[in-house]
Amino acid sequence: MKATIEDKVQTRIPTKHGEFILHYYSNSLDDKEHVAFVKGDVAGKDNVPVRIHSECFTGDVLGSRRCDCGEQLDMALDIINQAGFGVLIYLRQEGRGIGLLKKLQAYNLQDQGLDTVDANIKLGHAADERQYDIAALMLNNLQVRSIALITNNPQKIDELTKLGILVNDRIPIETHIHHDNLSYLKTKMERMRHLLKMPDKK
Repeated sequence: MKATIEDKVQTRIPTKHGEFILHYYSNSLDDKEHVAFVKGDVAGKDNVPVRIHSECFTGDVLGSRRCDCGEQLDMALDIINQAGFGVLIYLRQEGRGIGLLKKLQAYNLQDQGLDTVDANIKLGHAADERQYDIAALMLNNLQVRSIALITNNPQKIDELTKLGILVNDRIPIETHIHHDNLSYLKTKMERMRHLLKMPDKK
């Protein structure tokens, strides 16, 4: 069955990064509440700055330092605000698609020495189970012609391109590296091909 979405409601949200319009979408794939946070007029526009952000309760809400998610979310909104237009799509696929419970269990495995990839695999999951069908449908619904994707993840570019989204450019989004997220970011770079720069050893 081909996925469908419906833009159910739009409402104005003022933030520290300026004013956005929040679009709430229903969909035929799952019962999750995926949303698009839109700044300015994006319909018919090219090279629209777009961040496709997967939900991270621990990072986005609690400010966990184990990952870079919360910082990336804040940086992406700032990039969009500085550009004067853009879209942040917030997909409800916690823990790279494995859900909050399994993500927290994976955290415990990481504390025992596994990296993020091996922890997911030990729990019976793939390293990354996220899908971007709904994100592509949202961008089409918003009539975005082409995008500059705010990401370090080349796989995300590949997946969107396969779904018919024209990705003209990539905007890097590198966060602060510190003791709590160093292993996480090294795994992203070494095992998941993320385009990141690690600090030189001293």
